[in-house]
Amino acid sequence: MMSTPILLSWSGGKDCLMALAALRSDPAWHVVGLLATVTGQYQHRVAMHGIRNDVLCAQAAALGLPLVQAVMAAPADGAAYEHARVAALNEAAQRWPGVRHCAYGDLFLADVRAWREALLGRHGWHGVFPLWQQDTAATARHFIAAGHRAVTVCVDTTQLDDRFSGREFDAAFVAELPAGVDPCGENGEFHTLSYGGPLFAAPLRLTRGASVLRDARFQYTDFELAEATR
Repeated sequence: MMSTPILLSWSGGKDCLMALAALRSDPAWHVVGLLATVTGQYQHRVAMHGIRNDVLCAQAAALGLPLVQAVMAAPADGAAYEHARVAALNEAAQRWPGVRHCAYGDLFLADVRAWREALLGRHGWHGVFPLWQQDTAATARHFIAAGHRAVTVCVDTTQLDDRFSGREFDAAFVAELPAGVDPCGENGEFHTLSYGGPLFAAPLRLTRGASVLRDARFQYTDFELAEATR
């Protein structure tokens, strides 16, 4: 059976990394590249996660996959997002003829999934959700037990204390999460940056930078490549 080419929506965090692991273990799919949405508002960082562009590129290189970027202009609204994503999807379709599927690491938010599927459907694409309805506590435990490595880069302080920003996503982190906070941060409680583990050719060497509060709500912790600090 021939595998179907598929693009993976890439935020740089743990859930999309787990989606990559799931797709690579399924002979039905062949991941051809990563699709990341970046915003020009903060030096072309990953939208919501705030991951630096050079770190994003280093992730793709360590995972052995080409990277397609959807550059979202300000203001970062739904129309700007769709315009940027469609341009990137068109670029991917030209680069890999026949690719018409895009995978996401979503776990249980049905409205988000429906929105993604509607956007893709308007442009002749299909959504794939390899982690859909997995138990999030089990998924978090599996991520850690399998040796994947990540740090938290953004915390929504209306849902979780800012002290969780910038920490290693490990068993201690999960154990300390308050009741009502999803272990994978699926409700937007926190976002992560994956930097090592079995899918990486070599772990990224990162240096922790400043931690800042934006929009009186989101606590971002910056990480940059150690080589860039020399």
